[in-house]
Amino acid sequence: MLTAEEYIQHYQLYPHPEGGWYKEVYRSHEAIAQNALPERFTGSRAFATAIYFLLEQGNFSTFHKIKSDECWHFYAGDPLLIYVIQQNGTLDIIHLGNDISKGQVFQYVVPANCWFASRPAPGSRYCFVGCTVSPGFDFADFDMTDFKTLSAQYPQHKNIIKELCR
Repeated sequence: MLTAEEYIQHYQLYPHPEGGWYKEVYRSHEAIAQNALPERFTGSRAFATAIYFLLEQGNFSTFHKIKSDECWHFYAGDPLLIYVIQQNGTLDIIHLGNDISKGQVFQYVVPANCWFASRPAPGSRYCFVGCTVSPGFDFADFDMTDFKTLSAQYPQHKNIIKELCR
């Protein structure tokens, strides 16, 4: 098995503002015009985008949300936990990995406008995954939050919010 550093070097990953390492590997050349998108978008967007994303043990992707659906794909390493606060306030914890006998899934779609965070599962050294976004990702659609703001909105989840906010 390759090490996290070998993936970072081979794929030339960069530090991500939310935590972890990433590199955009696909952005469609065609775009959806702003007038064809829901009002939440402030401009045209690529049909789709895709990134590689890597998290090492001891690091996490802080709670954030985007305006598009985001499909996560497991590639290599150990299981990843994705924490999603649904629009109704329910907290879902998804186990992304390759051991279906333990309830892990290879793919999971985080719905648009849901707060979500991720971290390696206990015992995981690192997780190498991909994320596909449609309409395509744009940093104008990216919103990170802090503990005070998110825990005020979802006090029932304040413990996990505290662990996964920077």
